[in-house]
Amino acid sequence: MATVALAATDGMLHFELAMACEVFVRDPSGLADPWYDLVICGPGPVGIGRFQLTPDDGLDRLARADTVIVPAVADVDADIPAGLLDAVRAAHEAGARMVSLCTGAFVLAAAGVLDGRRATTHWAHTDALAARYPQVTVDPDVLYVDNGDVLASAGKAAAIDLCLHLIRRDHGSTVANAVARRLVVPPHRAGGQAQFVTTPVPARDDHPLAGLLPWVMARLDRPLTVEDLARQANLSSRHLARHFRSATGVTPLQWLSTQRIRRAQELLENTDDSIDAIAAAAGMGTATTLRRHFHRTVGVAPDAYRRTFRST
Repeated sequence: MATVALAATDGMLHFELAMACEVFVRDPSGLADPWYDLVICGPGPVGIGRFQLTPDDGLDRLARADTVIVPAVADVDADIPAGLLDAVRAAHEAGARMVSLCTGAFVLAAAGVLDGRRATTHWAHTDALAARYPQVTVDPDVLYVDNGDVLASAGKAAAIDLCLHLIRRDHGSTVANAVARRLVVPPHRAGGQAQFVTTPVPARDDHPLAGLLPWVMARLDRPLTVEDLARQANLSSRHLARHFRSATGVTPLQWLSTQRIRRAQELLENTDDSIDAIAAAAGMGTATTLRRHFHRTVGVAPDAYRRTFRST
């Protein structure tokens, strides 16, 4: 059973810590066996916002975890407890996967874990992170960054995105989608998506994309173009692109490509269909095209993904 350890000290924010607890506490799909062993680690009873928290174990437990998550700190200018920094360094040196949520990136940066790596944090603090830790490549325009063994998210909702991304990496799209349904959040937002989106999702029935997005999802097996989408939405291609940027943070083609890859993942996990058949069902045309786009987006070939994440 993989251990997920949450670091908890005075001065952290309760949202990110509580959210990570909710995400990793149980598997609503019943498909992931074993699930994670969730442990909250701290130096003793700590104050998390207005709440008092009694950790399960001490900070030294971080060094024996498979994944260590550092939630957000309330004051990025406050001194970081030496015990927390020592425990984070020890966990990193022991080979744990290190994750920061929101301003937790300041803890990983102070511990040297982010040296030479890309990272992000809440958009209001990216300049401070970059100025204080010039050895870190700070990307202010993304939801989260995945360096493989070290990951960092932007603020609040992006922390949920990163936690779901971790589950998707470990257990596949089907399980991650089940967790997202339990949380009543979108099942996937790509890490490279912009942090600040004017309208994250179409919120009204009369939104120009409200009817278009489900129309597209029902036709992913077809060779849709931007012009097809614009015609269905009764918009010019230019206005369609503007609405997509406002609502999703990406272009229509980027959004469509992401949905095709997610459809392919689901089919790889849950069917015995050939790669050619899945390519056709996902609108990729040929197996060669699917393999190229899939490897570029997911990081592995479709066949390898199926072997790793096939649901039983």
